[in-house]
Amino acid sequence: MNKVVANVDEAIRDVFDGATIMIGGFGLCGMPENLIRALVRKGTKNLRTISNNVGVDGVGNGLLLAAGQIVHHIGTYVGENRLLEEMVLKGTIRLDLVPQGTFSERIRAGGAGIPAFYTPTGVGTMVAEGKETREFEGRTYVMERGLTADFAFVKAWKGDREGNLVYRKTARNFNPMMATAAKITIAEVEHLVEVGELDGDAIHTPSIYVKRILQGELYERRIERRTVRKVTS
Repeated sequence: MNKVVANVDEAIRDVFDGATIMIGGFGLCGMPENLIRALVRKGTKNLRTISNNVGVDGVGNGLLLAAGQIVHHIGTYVGENRLLEEMVLKGTIRLDLVPQGTFSERIRAGGAGIPAFYTPTGVGTMVAEGKETREFEGRTYVMERGLTADFAFVKAWKGDREGNLVYRKTARNFNPMMATAAKITIAEVEHLVEVGELDGDAIHTPSIYVKRILQGELYERRIERRTVRKVTS
């Protein structure tokens, strides 16, 4: 099945106001920046985003934040976004901070159809407030709910027309888990190849999880720096 869409705007055509969207990326690495920019152009509002962070000011998810499109964010890290800090303090956005390991497992659980699980992380802290706790073998655990979404925006290094994906190094991050946990997963890739060109043993996300795929047009690579060794005689 050919899942390639004509362009990035067509890929997000049915993202609606109030949607819950998982967005891949760790900092500025492995984020679906073309899909994010398209969503800013579309102007979809009242979004609930699930992502490791909210980008930085004016970059990545920070674009959605600056456009006032996000009303609730679930993530693990917010340390480099001054706008988010201001919005949280003013009460114009709801922010749920989750320990990073718990965040990953909540997404994995959601994708696996597991509604909840117990973890010792966060017991006795604000993280556990209002949540069910149970004791197992003398240790207290807090119950965490699995996370799912209406849409998942993921970014891969290579993908074929059926939607099989291969990620590259650190850019893999949360993308594979998020691809499994949404009703509609949309993937942007750096290299779009024909079916059969990918090594089957190297595929990280099988096509069954991906509904649409496109080749991204622009990648800014803000954190990549070329380092070369000086030639010595």
